[in-house]
Amino acid sequence: MDVSAKELVSKVYRAKKDSQAADELIETYMPFIKSETAKFLKRSPDNSDDELSIAMFAFYEAIRNYSRLKGAFLKFASLQIRSRLIDNFRKEKRNSGLISLDSSADDDDKNELIDTISDEHDDYEEHELREATRNEIEELSAQMNDFGVSMSDVAENSPKQHRTLEICQKAVRYARNNPEILNDFLRTKKVPIARLAEGAEVERKSLERHRRYLVAVLLICTNGYEIMRGHIMQVLKGGER
Repeated sequence: MDVSAKELVSKVYRAKKDSQAADELIETYMPFIKSETAKFLKRSPDNSDDELSIAMFAFYEAIRNYSRLKGAFLKFASLQIRSRLIDNFRKEKRNSGLISLDSSADDDDKNELIDTISDEHDDYEEHELREATRNEIEELSAQMNDFGVSMSDVAENSPKQHRTLEICQKAVRYARNNPEILNDFLRTKKVPIARLAEGAEVERKSLERHRRYLVAVLLICTNGYEIMRGHIMQVLKGGER
């Protein structure tokens, strides 16, 4: 069923408070959930696959955790599903070593088997993460274009000095703690430099010089880019004292 983005958001917000509405939304978007699961499995999922159940639960989590600040719902749900499937894959990989210990083969054979399985899983997981990261970068780049900013602009405009980086970190943390600022940023497609400088108590000129960098960081923080947000949050935490 095709619905507009606005209509879908309304359905999601209704499903947050109504379990029946949530069930109906999951049923309506089962083709989407199966498609996302198939991307991970590299095949069509069977109804008996644990991964499909995990994906359905992740979709429900996406409903519960979604807000308009996180961008398009289906994009957000896709990242939630992928994240849960990767977590499950990692857990299974850790458990695979325990299963092999019950084997009757000698220790050398067991270690060799474990190493082989681990290497194959690591390669697969690494490929999945690379693909997920690449997709996020492409989506972020497209959204940045709406703000008149390119990836090369951000690379050239990134803070080079620790002091300047700390100023940007304070401004971004202030924005994250004040959702109305992020709402205005997404609505106007302009970085509210004056409000950030005043609220974070930092130099306005420093923020002005790194406006394009701030566009990218604020988008990463507000639009469901799970992988990139994880990286950027580590950088932001690094500036806290």
